[in-house]
Amino acid sequence: MALRWYSTVVDASDHRGLARWWAESLEWDVAVETDAEAIVAPPWAAQFVEILDFHRVPPGLVFVPADQSKTHKNRLHLDLAPHTDDDRDGEIARLVERGARVVDVGQPADASWTVLADPEGNEFCVLSSRSR
Repeated sequence: MALRWYSTVVDASDHRGLARWWAESLEWDVAVETDAEAIVAPPWAAQFVEILDFHRVPPGLVFVPADQSKTHKNRLHLDLAPHTDDDRDGEIARLVERGARVVDVGQPADASWTVLADPEGNEFCVLSSRSR
């Protein structure tokens, strides 16, 4: 028996708004939006849910309401990577224009990644460009 990585859950003051921010940033879809949760998934995931084995269906992001705001550095974060054909700095600028901000969490000055925080302060990284 193996477990499937089903989702990553993010507490949010405005779970609907943060889900929409991430959906637009990743060019994903908001698949579910209720008072209890907002689920974001790749647009192609819905077609595969019906044909892929349970263990091969990709995970989504789930945003749930939280009463308290974020106060410390994340212990878990997302790493995003642009393709080598994409403009990495342009993607970072696009995220910043949409409400992210570049943050310092103690990364080295010569790091090959950039740490950003989403509109609610959740850190994530944009890595160097990759072909795979």
